[in-house]
Amino acid sequence: MTRSPRRRLRILAWTGGALGALVLLAVAGTLVWTQVGVMAAEPGPLAEVTSDPEIVFEDLPEAVTLTPTDGASGTGLVFVPGAKVEAAAYAARLADLVREDGVTVVITKPVLNIAFFDLRPLETFTELAPGVETWAVGGHSLGGVRACQLAPDADALVLFASYCANDLSGSELPVLSLAGSEDGLSTPEKVADARDLLPPGADMVEIAGAAHASFGDYGPQPGDGVATIDDEDMTARVTDEAGGLLASLANRPAG
Repeated sequence: MTRSPRRRLRILAWTGGALGALVLLAVAGTLVWTQVGVMAAEPGPLAEVTSDPEIVFEDLPEAVTLTPTDGASGTGLVFVPGAKVEAAAYAARLADLVREDGVTVVITKPVLNIAFFDLRPLETFTELAPGVETWAVGGHSLGGVRACQLAPDADALVLFASYCANDLSGSELPVLSLAGSEDGLSTPEKVADARDLLPPGADMVEIAGAAHASFGDYGPQPGDGVATIDDEDMTARVTDEAGGLLASLANRPAG
């Protein structure tokens, strides 16, 4: 039996409407998911940073910035948070880079709290500190994957419990990879498996006792291991390792 043109149009319209509704539901579901379960900064560590006279803390629409009180230095770090982790949750772990090494830190606020949804270029964040001339880019977990994508526009890359999905092995970019021995998410095995995507000279450091959530101050994370390193020691290790790389950039000969 042949359907009439009008009936075919009704079927096509119904099918298109149903598909459109499914797309809208999927989009709405994704939007809800990105806003539910966001891991907030622990108030104690954050308060230590916001009240520190050596640090200028600014909560901007694009990012959280930490700047030495005596002015922006010549070296900066753009840091991309892990999925659904509040930007300010990394402030305390990175604060000693500002206090001790004079580094300017810009912690991005990814679109919808997920780094993969944030297609803004690196300059969106470096422009927040116009006095800084040399920039490393880094990130935690999924934020590190995004940092790898931004790395060709930076002077160095620092991975915090993360690894690249794009191939940087042919570049001469200075790279530091910080992993945790107790990380249950970006496990040492996963980090090692992606080693061939980094330049041959990449510095691979495993921090004994560190779990995935040890790289920030946002509480425990499902699927993670149990950390045996305390926050003070973890901050010291991150500062020593990342600070060393940033200092080497500052000391490079011009040209």
